[in-house]
Amino acid sequence: MKLDALARLQRDARRVAEILGVLARYGLADWLQGVPLAWVQGHLRTAGGEAVADLSPGRRLRMALSELGPTFIKLGQILSTRADLVGPEVADELAELQSRATADGFDVVRQTIEGELGRRLEELFVEFNPTPLASASIAQVHAATLPGGEDVVVKVQHEGIRNRIDADLEILAALADMAERHSDRLRPFQPTLLVRHFRRQLIRELDFEHERASIDEFASNFEGDSTARFPRTWRELTTRRVLVMERLRGIPGTNKDALGASGADLGRFARDGAAIFLSMIFRDSFYHADPHPGNLMLLEGGVVGIIDCGMTGRLDEVTRDDVERLLFAAISHDVADLTEAVLRLGAAPSEIDRDRLRAELEEFVGEFVGRSLQDLDLSSALNALGGVIRRFQVTLPPAVALLLRTLVVLEGTSRQLNPAFSLAELVQPFYVRSLKRRWSPRRVARRVARSYRDWERLLGTLPRDLSDVLDRVRAGTFNVHLDHRHLDPVVNRLVLGVVTAAMLVSSSLLWAMKAPPVWHDIPVVGALGYLGGLYLGWRLFRAVRRSGNIDSKD
Repeated sequence: MKLDALARLQRDARRVAEILGVLARYGLADWLQGVPLAWVQGHLRTAGGEAVADLSPGRRLRMALSELGPTFIKLGQILSTRADLVGPEVADELAELQSRATADGFDVVRQTIEGELGRRLEELFVEFNPTPLASASIAQVHAATLPGGEDVVVKVQHEGIRNRIDADLEILAALADMAERHSDRLRPFQPTLLVRHFRRQLIRELDFEHERASIDEFASNFEGDSTARFPRTWRELTTRRVLVMERLRGIPGTNKDALGASGADLGRFARDGAAIFLSMIFRDSFYHADPHPGNLMLLEGGVVGIIDCGMTGRLDEVTRDDVERLLFAAISHDVADLTEAVLRLGAAPSEIDRDRLRAELEEFVGEFVGRSLQDLDLSSALNALGGVIRRFQVTLPPAVALLLRTLVVLEGTSRQLNPAFSLAELVQPFYVRSLKRRWSPRRVARRVARSYRDWERLLGTLPRDLSDVLDRVRAGTFNVHLDHRHLDPVVNRLVLGVVTAAMLVSSSLLWAMKAPPVWHDIPVVGALGYLGGLYLGWRLFRAVRRSGNIDSKD
């Protein structure tokens, strides 16, 4: 039986109380004031902890999510990709969330591995280090050696994590539903849609078979490319909760001292790494969505090793074309095309002011893009573009928001390795390849075939549809339904104008006739009519002025 939001919260009352307590302590639960649930209001009265009074909203949110555990840490990491919703400052703060967790004991790890793979640990590995290399919110990683002598890392999912996450996801879905109903401030962010996207992403991360398939696809896409290397995986040793993959030996991108002492060309390392990610995006339409320095390694010979492929993005052909159009319109300073690309990519309010949007985008182009590619800071430009999109309440699809965030992080990572790096300069060649791809004979033939099918379908159904319309006309059953959108305000103003004019005219007649009652030679009813008419006229003037239909200096 499907439970509504309130029933789900009542069922998980203890965990909900913990969540509300943490949110209240960090001053993040004010949106719940409108929720018609008495015991929720009781927990809200504990808000206002002094320790967080001076913290920024982003930091308070990061600390609260970190305290709430794995599900909420992952939610914060997903929100860090939505700068279009939360703003670049909060997104950058959430990107600092670390998925550290207490490791399971060795006996639990052994039981998980043997239960998943159906063999004793000693049969699977000749060596297995019981001390984990790292432990994150979902899994921990151990070093091991296979019977063939290959050094590997074994990723093992924490015991019971799936049940805890499922319970938290239900609570999140209920809270999102309540926020969308009762919070005018949060409703434009579409919290229920955001939670649904988050649920899909997190369930995918809980399935290590999906991560293995992603690694193998990346390796296949870059087969023969001497600049990139992905860890090998073992299909027969991988399940939903266990993943065995090659242990790459190199210098992590976070170890700046070791990178500097290596004598390697870090400029080339940064350029090759960025080129790999751009090839994933613009060539393969399937990309690693977390290019921070910890996921890059400098291997022997200057090869770029890429690890931790749990967070990925995939673009369909239409979305990729729209994203390319957006980026290349910005780089080529085409404001009209940039405006259309923004409106085509996102869901815009029906009353959006296109002229004002175009004016702001023109200012954006002049400030960030009207300079050489070498000097262009693409991440700052994308953040500024996200600010414009957010101010006009244009909601980007999750796939597009994730891609833009990936590009921002990619440039930041590359500039840590080489301060003179320019991602915009590296993107330029992909523009030429994109044009060639769009007008390739195969692509054109596919578009022609698609158009032919559409026209064939139209011509096949048109005679029957026209015949049906004519039959309805002859039978007198043909109806036309008109949908007048946003007509109510116009009618209201028209009625208000007529009433105002009537009051002023009638009051003038009463004044001219000195209609009683009269006070100090002033007809009282006529004077009151004048005042009422002037008040209604002032309200009408304000309404028209706010709509932008008359000139205003405000």
